[in-house]
Amino acid sequence: MPEVTRAKRLIGFDYGLKQIGVASGQTLTGFATGLTILKAVDGIPDWSEVEKLLRDWNPDLVVVGLPLNMDDSESELSTRARKFARRLQGRFSVAVQMVDERLTSREAKSIGRQQGYQDLTKIDHVAASLIVQSWLDSPSIGSPP
Repeated sequence: MPEVTRAKRLIGFDYGLKQIGVASGQTLTGFATGLTILKAVDGIPDWSEVEKLLRDWNPDLVVVGLPLNMDDSESELSTRARKFARRLQGRFSVAVQMVDERLTSREAKSIGRQQGYQDLTKIDHVAASLIVQSWLDSPSIGSPP
């Protein structure tokens, strides 16, 4: 008899210093959806809001976008995104993987224009959905924080 694999729920974060986009996804449908944008002060969110999201969605995996330079090198923002991912892991005891997020903001802006967004600074949840979708399309791309 074939092994039955349970569908996984994911929450994804597009880390930023002023805003953090949040999206959900699941392996059953293979689709991701933007959820919300959290305010951040110098990259630090209201952790109670993060806790509520994780409690409400109860994800099997959390993915965090890793902002790499085009030459694969890391920047200060990469270091801060990894720190954010480790804090998620430590504070909430969730499995976390990093996902290369190069060009997701550009693609999110393009999607925002197509969907008629008036303020393209409010598309971080779209970028987060692209990060989750990348993992759903190819789970092997995830790496530890």
